[in-house]
Amino acid sequence: MRALALAVLCAVSLMVVLDGSIVAVALPAIQNDLGFTPSTLAWVVNAYLIAFAGLLLLSGRLGDLIGRKRVFLAGLGLFTLASLLCGIAQDQAQLIGFRFLQGAGGALASAVVLGMITTLYPEPRARAKAIGVYSFTQAAGSSIGLIAGGTLTQLLDWHWTFFVNLPIGAIALALAVRVLADDRGPGLRDGTDVTGAGLVTGGLMLLIYTIVKAEEYTWADARTLGLLAVSLLLLAGFVLRQAKARRPLLPLRIFRLRAVSGANTVMVLMVAGLFGFQFITALYLQRVLRLDALSTGFAFLPAPLAIAVMSLVFAERLNHRFGARTVLVGGLSLVALALGFLATVQADGDYATDVLPALVLMGVGFGAAMPALMGQAMSDVAPADAGVASGLINTTQQIGAAIGTAVLATTAASRTGSLLAEGAAMPEALASGYRTAYALSAGLLALAVFAATVLLRARKVQEAIVA
Repeated sequence: MRALALAVLCAVSLMVVLDGSIVAVALPAIQNDLGFTPSTLAWVVNAYLIAFAGLLLLSGRLGDLIGRKRVFLAGLGLFTLASLLCGIAQDQAQLIGFRFLQGAGGALASAVVLGMITTLYPEPRARAKAIGVYSFTQAAGSSIGLIAGGTLTQLLDWHWTFFVNLPIGAIALALAVRVLADDRGPGLRDGTDVTGAGLVTGGLMLLIYTIVKAEEYTWADARTLGLLAVSLLLLAGFVLRQAKARRPLLPLRIFRLRAVSGANTVMVLMVAGLFGFQFITALYLQRVLRLDALSTGFAFLPAPLAIAVMSLVFAERLNHRFGARTVLVGGLSLVALALGFLATVQADGDYATDVLPALVLMGVGFGAAMPALMGQAMSDVAPADAGVASGLINTTQQIGAAIGTAVLATTAASRTGSLLAEGAAMPEALASGYRTAYALSAGLLALAVFAATVLLRARKVQEAIVA
């Protein structure tokens, strides 16, 4: 029964992660069908991202207060319903609005999953294996989504990128009601911080909005700087509120745990480099190497396969033998090396020699690093705070993704534009822009290696996988 519960939690987590990339491949078809302009089309992705990232922390705390199973079921139900509504949307406003609802449902369901897994598996080695399975869904989900999105869009139509969630969601909901253990929190009266909830939700949503709009406005634009200042003021107000609140939404004491603060710092840097990498690589494959959407999706397949082998077969053994920090640093170093290799791609490049080796190396490194990082993020956290700690690591992951995609896309576009203005040919200008972005990604991963080395404590091997 415990294994089935883990399967349900990971299946839902995978479905939510997939949705972030499966829709990306369908965007051109959605644009043609519903008449989106290039600027408004971005909101099919942004509406989901803003709701998802903005509500994760609040959702995690709600799980601690009213029960994680209740929050998980509510989120899964909302996500499944919103997927149906997205699939039948008839105009731009409907699709964007339903995507926001879908992001809210995804946040409710995702925020409590890691906390539920750590409660479900109290034994260190069993927990490490379970976190390895969960980490695979997080690490490989986006790449699998590119494959699924290309297949569904090319063989059927864009509506099926949403409809595919319906049978998965319905089955998962029916099983979750039966196999997930009931848990009761102290209740909303015992821990509701309405002011804090408003500050952090508004601050995070505005921060993500600012990041995604920065690509359009530029970072130096007064609108970007103004929105950024307001979002940071809201988040600063939230921190002050948490320091004084009798029952805070985010107990600041968890940041005194070196593993928690260090793991979240590493997560931001790691994901910023890797999500940007995925976006840039998809562009390189399609715009320079001239692959179609379906071929691009399958071109990413070696990465999730390598991630699966490492996270599902070897990660727990490595963590047990060498310790989580050692495995994390080694895995991140491999990812940085892979990105450095990609920083040499050429306009006349070849997938087999210029991209494939990096994807395999990156999959091995990420498959080793992600379970170790997730285990570190939940280590030493009291059971009463497991939901908020789970929501926190997912929040930092989404912030890193938004920052990485926006910064790297802007960097690549700026370099390409400069070369085109100087008279360079389009393929070389594009390749040079992507090389610059890859080099920046490698730099972010190098910072993640440094942060992991400095901020995370080296434990005795037998303690390393305790989460």
